[in-house]
Amino acid sequence: MAFKISKKMILLFLMTLGPGIITSAVDNDAGGIATYSIAGSQFGYGFLWAMIPIALVLIIIQEMGVRMGIITGKGLSDLIREHFRIKITMLLMLGLIITNLGNVLGEFAGIAASGEMFGLSKYLLVPLCAIFVWVLIVKGNYKTMERAFLFACLFYISYVIAGFMANPNWAEISQNMVMPQINLSNAYILMLVGLIGTTIAPWMQFYLQSAVVEKGIRKEQYNYSKIDVIIGSLVTVIVMFFIIVATSATLFKNGIIVNSAADAALALEPFAGAYASILFGLGLFMASLFAAAILPLSTAYFVCEAFGWDSSVNKKFKEAPQFYGLITFLILIGALTILIPNIPLIPIMYLSQVINGLMLPIILIMMLLIINNKKIMGQYTNGKWFNIIAWISAIALSILSIVLVLQTIGILKF
Repeated sequence: MAFKISKKMILLFLMTLGPGIITSAVDNDAGGIATYSIAGSQFGYGFLWAMIPIALVLIIIQEMGVRMGIITGKGLSDLIREHFRIKITMLLMLGLIITNLGNVLGEFAGIAASGEMFGLSKYLLVPLCAIFVWVLIVKGNYKTMERAFLFACLFYISYVIAGFMANPNWAEISQNMVMPQINLSNAYILMLVGLIGTTIAPWMQFYLQSAVVEKGIRKEQYNYSKIDVIIGSLVTVIVMFFIIVATSATLFKNGIIVNSAADAALALEPFAGAYASILFGLGLFMASLFAAAILPLSTAYFVCEAFGWDSSVNKKFKEAPQFYGLITFLILIGALTILIPNIPLIPIMYLSQVINGLMLPIILIMMLLIINNKKIMGQYTNGKWFNIIAWISAIALSILSIVLVLQTIGILKF
């Protein structure tokens, strides 16, 4: 019997669409774009083979978050607070706040850098963007925010266009995806860990689950949420693919190595044309603005859930003062810090990445322990084979995160 898609199915899917796509797409933020650009300029097409396994692991982890949110009706911080010790929860919250503050600074730095590409002073652009982000979150509601974020996702197509404008060698791309040239040099391994780490971050798991709860997705919509997660993961990997392709076909080919996404955007012009450079810079601006809204929101979700405070964008400021107060604090600190002349961002981002790498394994293990608890999840625990793949993925990510931390602080060298 032929499978038919009914109007009801389409409506249910559209009602469910959002959390998965937004969470995965925003992970292509200023830091992510910089990492992909550096990978392409230094190693050419050498990391394209990693796209498929990264997508699979991202889908597995995000699906678990969606399932826990739908079945329990609670955010990840809520579940951790209820089923683990309070001290552990508090330490996690402290680490996540520090990490996300560093990430927020990185997003406003991306806004400043992209604005300077177009001749806009950061002293004008950063405050305007901070006000816009604050008004969007504090004065809007979940529906208006989600629509704004989904609209912002459309700007990622600029990287796809820039990739084609770079006139890449598609035969060479195919060869590198099927028969990768993997080496064990320190730089190569560090970049591989960086690519995985920038794609699968702790904050994502908290935001996704909270967004599912905030949106009020029900059990009968669970399968549609899985599709949302799959689409979001594929969007992330496609953007990553085309950024690497664009920088490989132009910068790597001409021996130009960049250290940031803004550098990559400017360096593209002589080889792919002014339009490709503009598209790359526009993508950086929208990605940074997008993430500058999501990261404070994500932080407020998990902190307020951990302490049992109200956490909803559908509430007014006076109804959820801790929630909106934390969002305001992070946006204000992030924007003001970037306006300080010659601010040393590297140590701040360095610390946030080390903490990020240390916390990811702990959070993934906690997620697996919670989702396999039948008292919490009932019949929606992981199946045998899904569990095997999920644990292997968590262990592999844990090892890579530890490697990244040890390399970052200089203890481990290859």
